[in-house]
Amino acid sequence: MRPVMGDLVAGDPSHIGPFRLLGRLGAGGTGRVYLARSPGGRAAAVKVVREEYAHGNGFRARFAQEVTAARQVDSEWTARVLDADATAEIPWVATAYVPGPSLRGVVDRDFGPLPEPSLLVLADRLALALADIHSAGLVHRDLKPSHVLLAVDGPRVIGFGLRGAPGAPADSGVIVGSPGFMSPEQILGEPVTPAGDVFCLGAILAYAATGRMAFGLPDGGLGALMFRVTHEEPDLVGVPAPLLPVVRACLHKDPVRRPTPEQLAGHLATNGSPGHSWLPREVLAQVARHAEVLREAGLPRGHRRQYLPPVPEDGHRPDPPPPAPASMPPAPRWAASRPQGPAWGPRRRRRRSRALLVALVLALVALVAVWFVVRSVT
Repeated sequence: MRPVMGDLVAGDPSHIGPFRLLGRLGAGGTGRVYLARSPGGRAAAVKVVREEYAHGNGFRARFAQEVTAARQVDSEWTARVLDADATAEIPWVATAYVPGPSLRGVVDRDFGPLPEPSLLVLADRLALALADIHSAGLVHRDLKPSHVLLAVDGPRVIGFGLRGAPGAPADSGVIVGSPGFMSPEQILGEPVTPAGDVFCLGAILAYAATGRMAFGLPDGGLGALMFRVTHEEPDLVGVPAPLLPVVRACLHKDPVRRPTPEQLAGHLATNGSPGHSWLPREVLAQVARHAEVLREAGLPRGHRRQYLPPVPEDGHRPDPPPPAPASMPPAPRWAASRPQGPAWGPRRRRRRSRALLVALVLALVALVAVWFVVRSVT
């Protein structure tokens, strides 16, 4: 297994903005990511943009605009933006640290395809994340397995807000995205819309269910892979039956025929929070390794406890959520109406109402107990 965090090396700064760097978490096509500690002691993932992007034409203005929009994303299923600086010599953005392995690491290296109960929770939460991202006026444009982290209480989407605004074509002929997890319209250089993220979601779910890319590997070259994405049907053998209509609808070639994230979330909705049982025991062990990084980095115990998964009993397996309906509505029906609000709103309000009711009952019990004590004394 790969180490969760690497050491800082010569040339790495000790601080970025107000954040003290603790180690390297990884690197991607657009920059390097560090584990850092905020002045208040919180863990953060700080991404430093690659220098060639920093000096690109108009990059800083777009970066500032998109980070401002990303700050408005209010979602349980994304990594919250904490701070950013588009005017720094090398622009950077800090998000909340998500202690958990990436979907790519789990499927490719450490576990293999996820079981059906985990897949249904994954699909629902990723749909909710996309609904929140799109509500803030953003399109991810690069949703892929390495941008999905598996935390103890559910998955988180990262890497959003730094790609482009809805309806924007690719800049300077450069295609933004990852081969095999891109929509046909991205490949063809057409304007990007939220429907493109839905296609990426379908490709991710097929990958998580089978361990294979829906349109195959780029063995014959990227051109051959992109041709299959734009002209051929995906290989969905092995996708569980309850999820198959969802994946097939997301991967429709015509963006207008794809469901919206709100419609997907409404279709896949499960009751309550997934808790720790949404993942198999072996993957929970991976989550624990990522949480242990916080101890090794010297972060306060109180800031680490929330990330640690409960130790599952022997033989533990995910508790299955209620099964999804056997079939999805036809695509034209999805395209006919688009919900105005996110599907998770009523569920979140119900949870808050229950918590408030419990608090009121406990307060009343405490007052009665105090009254009896005072009465017995007097």
